[in-house]
Amino acid sequence: MSQNLAARPVRRPARARAVASLSLAAALAVVAPLAAAQVTVSEPWVRGTVAPQKATGAFMKLTSKTDAALVSAASPAAKQVEIHEMAMVDNVMRMRPIRELALPAGKEVELRPGSYHVMLMGIDHQLKQGEVIPITLTIRDRDGKTQTVEVKAEVRELAAQGAPKQPAGMGRH
Repeated sequence: MSQNLAARPVRRPARARAVASLSLAAALAVVAPLAAAQVTVSEPWVRGTVAPQKATGAFMKLTSKTDAALVSAASPAAKQVEIHEMAMVDNVMRMRPIRELALPAGKEVELRPGSYHVMLMGIDHQLKQGEVIPITLTIRDRDGKTQTVEVKAEVRELAAQGAPKQPAGMGRH
């Protein structure tokens, strides 16, 4: 008697099906946060402070794969953290907190001195060059879902104005 084994469905015991389902669920739980990570951060840094100074700015470049918004930030280095905008108003440069910062899909948004930045206030110690400040950014996507992005921002000297200068003889590739 010849039997066609390919035509028969494979029957697994209930326990094996349950294990397979749990394994798939666990795999998806690991992949889901990776798929949700839609924002990349580059060149994060914090401006150093002098001894009595209680506030400073954090700067970085943000790029989102989809339309999103930076809605908040937090850091253990500061009692209060806000997203700020600096803008000319009646020929006077003014700084103010904003509710959110739009991150258009595929466009780099630069937080830099004299423009948008993360304001760290209530700092309890002098931030010195080389120290690393953890910052947690909260991003809201166009569907209203939020994600957090952990950033490690190196403190640069007080006079720092932007990205570090390339050493002489080092070109961009």
